[in-house]
Amino acid sequence: MSEVVPFGDRLAAAFAAYGRLCVGVDPHAGLLDAWGLPDSGEGVREFGLRVVDAAAGHAGIVKPQVSFFERHGAAGYLALERVLAEARDAGLVVIADAKRGDIGSTLAGYADAWLRPGSTLEADALTLNPYQGLATLLPVMEQAAAVGKGVFVLAATSNPEAQALQTAELRRSSRAGETIAAAMISGIDSWNRERPDAAQRTFGDAGVVIGATVDLPQMGVDPDAYGERPTLPVLAPGFGHQGGDTGSIREVFGPLAAGVIVNESRSILATGPDEIGETVRRRAGEVAELGV
Repeated sequence: MSEVVPFGDRLAAAFAAYGRLCVGVDPHAGLLDAWGLPDSGEGVREFGLRVVDAAAGHAGIVKPQVSFFERHGAAGYLALERVLAEARDAGLVVIADAKRGDIGSTLAGYADAWLRPGSTLEADALTLNPYQGLATLLPVMEQAAAVGKGVFVLAATSNPEAQALQTAELRRSSRAGETIAAAMISGIDSWNRERPDAAQRTFGDAGVVIGATVDLPQMGVDPDAYGERPTLPVLAPGFGHQGGDTGSIREVFGPLAAGVIVNESRSILATGPDEIGETVRRRAGEVAELGV
């Protein structure tokens, strides 16, 4: 049996080798049309494989958006299985953006599908929705860490509709008085720090999702509270097309900037199949030069 390499260690290696750019794999209908591909299982498979090919050797991380495959039913899932396998075979860290969340055996089933070694949908990490309670995710986080996988828990998203919920303050909790966003970040950070080997780790195995355009103080989050090891991984969607500025990472994220994964999707994908390889190479280099 091969040695399990912690997800956080693999993320650190990807940062060291390629920087922190994460290329989104989002084959929505408009992009498929622009790429001259059919809006079908065959089209999303070809799109995904081309993105993987463009990213391999230039970026270290890709994030397939599951919904754009899922809408094609069985053919879409078959395409996604192929894309996930090709990406992992290419040495990319693969984050499945499925935003799963539930309780008990149902959530365990999701974990088995996306994080079990040997599953046809195997990814390296999975996005999770914590709004049935962060504690419901703890068994999956343990299960993931045991096999070298990671999770990213929604914490502070940039869509306007989320702000009222995520800035609400907890009442009946050990974290009473914290906003929901702050409690999610603190809870995941604490879980990482409580791991037996935490002091020796660069990155934790569990991370959070924070939008690149979020005003953290407005969300009740103090970035200065997160400066100790292991670094908290932060999946930050919204750079590029949605207005996030990579030059402002330190300003926006403070000490959390050390763990920020710069996720760019449409701004890269919109350059088309002939230009995407050069675009990924250029953007990966630009992001790496930030030296965050």
